[in-house]
Amino acid sequence: MVQGVVIENGHIVDTNPATGAVIQRVRVSTSSEIDAAVAAARTAQPLWNARSLHERTELVKKACAALAGKRQKLAKLITQEMGKTMAESLEEVDDNIDMSAYCDLVAQANAPEVDGGSLIVRDPHGVVAVCAPWNYPVEEIVLLCVPALIAGNAVVVKPSEVVPLSSGLVVETLRDALPSGLVNLLQGDGDVGAKLTGHANVDMVGFTGSTATGQKILNTASKTLKPVVLECGGKDPMVVLEDADLDLAAHDAVAYSLANCGQVCCAVERVYVAASVAADFENKVKAEASKWKV
Repeated sequence: MVQGVVIENGHIVDTNPATGAVIQRVRVSTSSEIDAAVAAARTAQPLWNARSLHERTELVKKACAALAGKRQKLAKLITQEMGKTMAESLEEVDDNIDMSAYCDLVAQANAPEVDGGSLIVRDPHGVVAVCAPWNYPVEEIVLLCVPALIAGNAVVVKPSEVVPLSSGLVVETLRDALPSGLVNLLQGDGDVGAKLTGHANVDMVGFTGSTATGQKILNTASKTLKPVVLECGGKDPMVVLEDADLDLAAHDAVAYSLANCGQVCCAVERVYVAASVAADFENKVKAEASKWKV
C-alpha cells in the first residue's frame, strides 16, 4: 500500500474514497514499458523541436482544448477517484481547456532575446519526466506538460497512483492531439516514478508532490546532474490581527482550509489570531464551517 493505495498483482486498485468501492484495477507499467516510453519520446523530440515556437504553441493550445470533449467524463472520474465535489471537478476541467493566455506567456519566455550585443536562444532539454500529484488530476498535468512541450521537449508522464484514470485520460487526450511519441503515459507507484526519473535517457524532471518524494527525486537526479523543477509540500499560515475584518477573515480561513477537500498546496493550515479578537473569530469560524456539507 502506497499513500493509501493498494498495489495488487501488478495492478493499482483504484478505489472511491467516499464509498470504498473499487472503481477499476489499473495495470502498473513494466520496466520494458518505461524504456519504450522514454525511447518514443526521444525519437519524437527532435522533429517536434524542428517546428517553430509559434507552431508548437498553437498545437499545444489545441491539445488542451481537446479536453472539452471529455469534460463530463473527466469530472466524474475526478470526483470518484480524488473525492472533490462535482462542481469543483467541473471547474478544474473548465479552467484547463482554454490555456491560450498561459501558452502565450510560456512562448514569450522561450522566445529569442537580445541582450546588449548578445542573442540569447533557449534550447530544449530533450525528454522531460513529469510526475504529477493527485489533488488536481487535470491542472497539475497541464501546468507541468505545457511549458515542457512549448519549449520543444517531449514528455513522459507518471500520474499519481491515487488518480490513474482521470489523470490517465488527460494524458491520453494530450497524446492523441499531438504528434506520435511526443506525450507518453506510464502508470504505477513510486517504484515506477523512481525508474522514470532516474532513467539514463531522461534529461529533466518536473514534479509536484510531497517533500519526502521531492528529496528522493533530487537525490536521484543529482547523480546525472539532471535539472529538476520541484513543487513540494508547504505549511501555510494565516494571520488575523486586531483590526481585521473578522467576517471576511473567518470566511477565508474556512474556505481556504476546506476547499478541494483541503488538498491544496497553499491551503490555510494554521491560523495565528490576536488574543483580543480570538474568541469572536473562533465563533465566526464555527458558524462558517457549519455551512459546509461533508
